[in-house]
Amino acid sequence: MDVQAIKNRFGIIGHSPALNYALQVAVQVANTDLTVLIVGESGVGKEIFSQIIHALSARKHNPFIAVNCGAIPEGTIDSELFGHEKGSFTGAVDSRKGYFETVNGGTLFMDEIGEMPMGTQARLLRVLEAGEFIRVGSSKVQKTDVRVIAATNRDLLDATQSGKFREDLYYRLNTVPIRVPSLRERREDIILLFRKFAVDFAEKYKTSPIQLDEEAREMLTSYTWPGNVRELKNIAEQISVLSTEKLVKGSDLRRFLPDRKEVRLPALTARPAQESAEFMNERDILYKLFFDMKKDVTELKKMFVEIVNNPGSGGAVMSEGGTVHEMPAAPIEYESSILKSVLPASVQPMLLPQQLVQDHVDVEESLNLMDMEKELIERALKKHKGKRKDAASDLGISERTLYRKLKEYDIDH
Repeated sequence: MDVQAIKNRFGIIGHSPALNYALQVAVQVANTDLTVLIVGESGVGKEIFSQIIHALSARKHNPFIAVNCGAIPEGTIDSELFGHEKGSFTGAVDSRKGYFETVNGGTLFMDEIGEMPMGTQARLLRVLEAGEFIRVGSSKVQKTDVRVIAATNRDLLDATQSGKFREDLYYRLNTVPIRVPSLRERREDIILLFRKFAVDFAEKYKTSPIQLDEEAREMLTSYTWPGNVRELKNIAEQISVLSTEKLVKGSDLRRFLPDRKEVRLPALTARPAQESAEFMNERDILYKLFFDMKKDVTELKKMFVEIVNNPGSGGAVMSEGGTVHEMPAAPIEYESSILKSVLPASVQPMLLPQQLVQDHVDVEESLNLMDMEKELIERALKKHKGKRKDAASDLGISERTLYRKLKEYDIDH
C-alpha cells in the first residue's frame, strides 16, 4: 500500500516530505514483529502511527490496546501491565489479568514510555527479550506474544545518561525509530489541516465552514504551534464556534491565538547538533559575560601593571567616549588620578597602586570561572552525599546539566 492510500484510509492530511517518510517507514515495518519507537512532540499524532502499523500487520485481527504510561500511578502500573494475584496488595480482592496477558497475539501501544518507573522498565525488558512476565504477587512465569510499539516526546538517550531510563531498554525499544515531524516543520500543511478541521466542525455544528483571508493565513503559518496538530484543531474549533463572520481576518484571528512572546537569546557559541536547546539558558549567557569581562579586566590589569612598573614612561589611555588622554611621566599617584578621570567608575576600585602588582596573580586565579564552577559542583555533591538530584537543585541547574558538567570536568561521583 502506497503512502497516499494510507493517508486516505486513516484521514491524514499533508504533503510534507518528513511526514511522507515517517509514513513510509511505518508501512515498511508493519508486517514484521520488530519493536518500534515513535518519537515526536506532544500533539503531533504519534498514536495514529501505531494504529497504522497494527492495521497493516499480521496481527490486525487480534487486540490493539493503547496505554498511557504517564497517566498510570507508579504504585499500580505493574499490576496494570502484568496483572496481579488475589491478596498481593491492599485492595487486590481478586486476581486480575494485565495488558500483556489480555493482548496476547496483538499489539500494545505504550505512550509516554519515558515516564515509566525504573522497576517496571526492568520487567518490560524481560518481556521484550524473552516474552516472559510474572504477575504481581506470583512466582509463576507466564509467556506472552505481544508486539510493543512505544512512543515518547522526551529524549530517551539523554534520559539514559542521567539515569532516568535504562540504556538496555532504550536500545531494545529503538529497533526501528519513527520520527513524527512537528507542525512548524511542515508549515505547508497548516492551511490544509485548518481547512479540513473547519469543514468537520461546520458539519458538526450545522453551519457553513469558516474561511481565512490572506493576513489570517499568514498568521497561521508563521505561528510556532507548540501544541502542534492538537492545538491547531482546538483553535479551528474555537473560531468555528465563536466567530461571528465566516471570513476570518487577521485582526479576528489574533484574538484566538495565544500571546506567546518568544525570547530570542543571542547565539553564543556553536554547539554540537546533539546538544539540546535546554543548555542555551541564562546560565550560559552569564558564563559568556563573565568570560568576556575576565578578558577585558585582564587587558586592563596588564596596562596598569605596565604603568606601575614603569612610572616614568608616560603613555596614553582612551576613555569610554573615545578620547585619547596623553599620560606624562609622573609618579604613580599622579598616574592613578589620571586613570580615575578617564576610566569607568566600575573599574576604578582596581586602581590602588599598592595592590596592583601583589594581587595580580591572585586576581587572575580567582577569575577562573571553570575552576570556581568545578569547586561549587564538588561542594554541592559533598554536601548532599553524592545525590545528583539534590545537588543539581541546590546549584539551581537541571540534573541533566549537572551530569554534563560532571563529564566535562571529569568529576568522579
